[in-house]
Amino acid sequence: MARETDALIVDAVRSPIGKKNGTLSHIRGDELSAQIVNALVARNDVDPGQIEDLQWGCVTQVEEQAWNIGRNVALTAGWPVSVCGTTVDRQCGSSMQTNFNAAAAVWSGQLDLVISGGVEMMSRVPMGSNHGSMSDLVTDRFDIVMQGISAEEIAKEWKLSREELDQYSYESHARAARARDEGRFDQEIIPVDVDVPVLAGDGGGTATLTRTRFAVDEAIRETTLEKMAQLQPAFIPDGLVTAGNSSQIVDGSAAVLIASEQKAAELGLQPRARFLGFGLAGVDPHLMLHGNPEACDRALAKAGLKWDDIEVIEVNEAFASVVLQFLADTGLTERYEAGDVNPNGGGISLGHPLGATGARITATLVSELQRRNARYGIAAMCIGFGQAIAGVVERL
Repeated sequence: MARETDALIVDAVRSPIGKKNGTLSHIRGDELSAQIVNALVARNDVDPGQIEDLQWGCVTQVEEQAWNIGRNVALTAGWPVSVCGTTVDRQCGSSMQTNFNAAAAVWSGQLDLVISGGVEMMSRVPMGSNHGSMSDLVTDRFDIVMQGISAEEIAKEWKLSREELDQYSYESHARAARARDEGRFDQEIIPVDVDVPVLAGDGGGTATLTRTRFAVDEAIRETTLEKMAQLQPAFIPDGLVTAGNSSQIVDGSAAVLIASEQKAAELGLQPRARFLGFGLAGVDPHLMLHGNPEACDRALAKAGLKWDDIEVIEVNEAFASVVLQFLADTGLTERYEAGDVNPNGGGISLGHPLGATGARITATLVSELQRRNARYGIAAMCIGFGQAIAGVVERL
């Protein structure tokens, strides 16, 4: 593909991820996102008025997340009205799609400085609260089910055991805890200020709003395989998928600053990486969650790379069965065991704030490439109703 310029990743950041009904449940998504994008431009010494567009992923676009939250994030941040914004819904892949949109706009020469990212406040705006109906022309062709059922179907078709799912999930928490304790997330996390209600010491039930600095992911669990084995199936009797081997319902926001070469030079920016290519895959809407290998193959082809070139691999942990299916189909199980796939945990341990996760795993990927002094990485995510998306990144 002819490109006018590289799509440079100047920086990629995220909020700490808040557990369900935890610290971040006390702040609106547009206000949380405003803190993230303001910190992103501030630490790169960029005038917000230079940003041409804010591409924002969000899945549940109702209530506080309605009315084009992408535009509202820019307005909430106090930026000039000239800064445009739009909201994208590709389900779980929403903010990877905003990466794709921003990179394509820069590659084509249409835009020079864009922020991609997303938000999902799953404590405040429940998943599925924007539900609607589907045409009979779809339901006559496909047995449309919830994602948890598809996760069960994948476990069955790929002959995965409950023990394998739980072992993978336990390791996810262990890797995330180690990454947290070793400071691996420090470069990507933007501490945020939240007004948290605190009960009076007399136990009288009166709560006072207390300004709280929130800086550490709070969904990572100290668990054991024995505890995980005691969890009941979440979706079907005698099933294998539980709350313990599924991604967690959480709150969070993430953002990526993307620039053309000319704009980066003009502003004196020091890019950390660049996007090389993206891939999309459409798969059976019933099985739904197994498209990551195909999306990765297409992204790698666009980038002119092969799996042997890729040093760090992020695969969204929507469910443990999804990642184990990916490893089986790509032959990357040994790479996972060596710590090259999801080295710092993922959606099972950190949580999966739907609209923010694509940008979140991009931030984690760029930081990990930098930590290892590695060159190439890829991030992939399955998507509801039968899609997947992947993006290839080169560290600079």
